[in-house]
Order: sequence, then structure tokens, then C-alpha cells
Amino acid sequence: MRNNLSRWLIGAAAVFIVACTPAQDNSDKFVSGHTVVHEVFWGADHDNPYPFTTSGEISCVYYPDFGIEVYFEPAGYIDESSIGTPLNKAAADALKRDGMKPNVPYSIKEGADLSEAVEVGLRVCDELVR
Repeated sequence: MRNNLSRWLIGAAAVFIVACTPAQDNSDKFVSGHTVVHEVFWGADHDNPYPFTTSGEISCVYYPDFGIEVYFEPAGYIDESSIGTPLNKAAADALKRDGMKPNVPYSIKEGADLSEAVEVGLRVCDELVR
């Protein structure tokens, strides 16, 4: 009897410990990265013309609940208080959701194809997530 009671207590304690362990909440976890871009070097790796009016960086932020956001920050406006120009829908939605607006000079050439710039940002975050 005493042996069975010990097993029961150990089993109950194990269930209690597992049941009371908080679940991991990854909603506030994020990954971010960036890559510097410049018109002089863009043509070496890309087919489309350079889409920005100045050099700067393409940055990405990945939140598991929202996806990868891709932004452009012009050179000279890259700091923690800067809010870059959104380059993809996830970034535009995030700014709208948070009630924020870009506060850097608009530096996208009129009619520019942003598909390769967005791919650059997605690739930066994808490499960090792996």
C-alpha cells in the first residue's frame, strides 16, 4: 500500500508541475535585419532598375503572428526613431494597425518596381529565422 501511495504522489506531482508550467508565448518575439543598398551596386545582382532615389537600407522585421515586414530607410535616417517607408503589405498593415506613419523622406522612384527590393528584405529575415 505504501509503495502504491508513493507512486500516486509522484505521478500527481508530475502532472501538477507540467500543468502549471506557463506556455511559451511567441507573439512578442521578433527577428529583424537589414542590408545596405546603393544604386551603383544594385545592377550587379538585380534585373530591375534601382527603385530608390537615394542609398539606404532595406530592413525587415518578422513577428510570428504578422509575417515579415519590409521597409526602406534612406541613408542619414537610419536610427531607432525612424519609421521607414513600407515596401510590402505586411509593413503597411503593421503601421496602420499601430497608428504610425513613415517619418523618413519618401525615396521611392515614381513608378518603380519594388518586387526585387521586397525580395531582398524577405531574404534577409528568412536567413535570420532559419
